[in-house]
Amino acid sequence: MEKNASRREFLAASTAAVAAGSAIAASAAEPGKLAIEGGEKAVGPAPKHARWGEAEREQLSKVVDQPSLMYWKGPQTTLFTERFKATYPFEHSHVCSSGTAALHIAVAAAGIGPGDEVITSSITDMGTVIGVVFQQGVPVFADLKPTTYNLDPEDVARKITPKTRAIIAVHLGGNPADMAALRTLADQHNLALIEDCCQAWGALDRGKPIGTAGHIACFSLQQSKHITTGDGGVVASSDPKFGPLLQRFGDKGMDRSGATGGLFHEFATNYRMSELQSAFAAAQITRLEKIASNRARAGNLLTTRLADLNGLTLHDVNAADRCTYWFYMLRMQPSAFRCDRAKFVKALAAEGVPAAAGYIPVPLYGNPVFQKHAFFAGRWPVKELGLTDMDYTRVRLPETEAILDTCIRIAINEAMPDDHIEAIARGVQKVARHFAV
Repeated sequence: MEKNASRREFLAASTAAVAAGSAIAASAAEPGKLAIEGGEKAVGPAPKHARWGEAEREQLSKVVDQPSLMYWKGPQTTLFTERFKATYPFEHSHVCSSGTAALHIAVAAAGIGPGDEVITSSITDMGTVIGVVFQQGVPVFADLKPTTYNLDPEDVARKITPKTRAIIAVHLGGNPADMAALRTLADQHNLALIEDCCQAWGALDRGKPIGTAGHIACFSLQQSKHITTGDGGVVASSDPKFGPLLQRFGDKGMDRSGATGGLFHEFATNYRMSELQSAFAAAQITRLEKIASNRARAGNLLTTRLADLNGLTLHDVNAADRCTYWFYMLRMQPSAFRCDRAKFVKALAAEGVPAAAGYIPVPLYGNPVFQKHAFFAGRWPVKELGLTDMDYTRVRLPETEAILDTCIRIAINEAMPDDHIEAIARGVQKVARHFAV
């Protein structure tokens, strides 16, 4: 009897253990349980993202048969320029070595000189302001709109002084800035309006190609941009005053048309693009519309799927525009969750959501080079000469700083189909609901 009892007890215990194990396995696979706590991941592997192929190979092979790799009247640069103008109908365009170069060319063509002020965003790449500083101009940072992450026209208006000469609007993440309001300000105060379109290939501003609302548009072909040559850029304009100057300011001040008889009327650096880069770009730009439309679809779908979540402020795009989402950015309202941003993003990453906390570490004015006014061998000549009283240690932009403290970036690209975006949305929903207050 004791043996039978022991056997019954053993079988009962074994059955209970198996049941408990099954329950644990079921719990681990439960969709509502966070992956960081042993649950099932919401997002599978990202689809392969092939950015170039036979079209680029074919175009590059043609360069080998050319006698010259110089951009001027080169067949590849000519072809890329033609294809660029088919999408962006500017009267004047100049291919150059980077988006930073394009912006430097633009501010030089706009006549920025010692002590001139240029109003722009402080959440952007350093390349937006490098040209301003090298022209001995003074970057003036304006605050941003809280959900578009672009310049707040009202704060731009407050920053205009008698020294202001230009505005650089940055279309951050491919989201068009409020160009109608900025153009009105520029026209009222006789300012040059430059568009930094480096993150906004294929974006549409009220249905029109990005860059066409201002006086000069600047594009980047850096490795991470929508289309690329590794590094490269384009600067373009239809303005009769600025447009004819672009080529000169990207080519050491030389007028290649011969109108100046070889004499130099402008002082400029060498920002030329080679035929090899132009060949690659000529192939890349044929992919642009598909890239732009796919990214727009993906970002808009993500917004739709996340719209019912409390505590998250989503990337705000005007219904009349097309944002091409170089990244998707949302903001986390700390009081709405039982965790900080770092833990929230760690949980997202565990779910397979391609998320990162923040964007740049500090606003541009918070970088040591600005805080110390140490632009030229540790010095800033325009300040030493009394041409500006700008003190970047005193600059504070509340919304800008709040954006960087609360934003979360999600990487999306044109290769992601709807079901992958849906999975990313489920991952965000899962984490947000788990940590909701």
